[in-house]
Amino acid sequence: MHRHYVQSSVFKSVGYDPKAQILELEFKGNGDVWHYYPFSPLAYKKFINSESLGHFFSTSIRNKYQEKQVTD
Repeated sequence: MHRHYVQSSVFKSVGYDPKAQILELEFKGNGDVWHYYPFSPLAYKKFINSESLGHFFSTSIRNKYQEKQVTD
């Protein structure tokens, strides 16, 4: 999945596959990559346009979606 770099203290990059409804997040620091699903296009729009990606993640994504760590 293609990710783009974002301005965030929590994330290095963000990717989204609307067909599969998967949000892909690369965390700063440890570089871990995680998938969150099913993540609707509307939820992605709200996330990517939020004032703080980290705050949105902690209040609206973490522990609310299925998640899976991605390994190479």
